Parts: sequence; structure tokens; C-alpha cells
Amino acid sequence: MRPGISLEFLIGGREVFTSSGKWLHPLFDLERYLEETGTDGSAGEVHDRIVGRGSAFLITRLGIRRVHAGLLSRLGKDVFDRRGITCSWDLLLDEIECRTEGLLREVTDVDAAYRILSERAEAARRRQGVLPPAG
Repeated sequence: MRPGISLEFLIGGREVFTSSGKWLHPLFDLERYLEETGTDGSAGEVHDRIVGRGSAFLITRLGIRRVHAGLLSRLGKDVFDRRGITCSWDLLLDEIECRTEGLLREVTDVDAAYRILSERAEAARRRQGVLPPAG
């Protein structure tokens, strides 16, 4: 991956989407891109710098079937393994030191994980002033 890029989505080896965002925001941005362009997630593959359990749930939900991670947690790999998603990595760790990883440790349902992650992402955008306060 190029410097500064945290996530790439490729179709046929051609880069069609990139993000330099942090945390899970690039995957939520990819979700919007797929919806807006009508692109089928299973048509491409994701290259992501860091993939933990939260990322793995989001990637799974997007229908993506191939993933390469710079750093992959075993908790994320477990999500891929249970759903038959092909994954490769540069470095495999037991766990990423991240609150999200711990929060989702016992979650197995993709939709339940998505609800949790969506709520956390919205709260983060509100704290950053990207969204108006709730209420």
C-alpha cells in the first residue's frame, strides 16, 4: 500500500477505492462507496493495514471474499474462517490492543456487531463535530 493509505479496494487488481482514515471509518466509507456506485463487494478484495475483529465483521457484511491485512488479529481471522473468507497477512497477532477488539470478543453475529460498530462510529463523528449532537 502507498504511504498514507490505510485501506484499498481492488477489482481485478485495479484500485477503485482508497481511504486514509483511521479506526473503522475507511470501511464505513467503503460501504457508502459500494452503495452509491452499485458495486458488488464480492467483485473485489480489500487490502487493509490493520484488521481486527471489528474490521472483519464489517468486511464480511460488505460481502467481500478476499482480504489482505498488514496486521491481522486472531480474533479477526476467526470471523473470516467461520465465513469462508480468504485472508492473508503480513503479521498475525493474538489480539490488537483496542477497545473495539475487546468489546466484540464474544460477538458472533455480523448484524449485532454492525449495530455496535455503527453506534460507536456515529458517536465518534459527533465528538469530532462531523455530525450535530443527538437529540
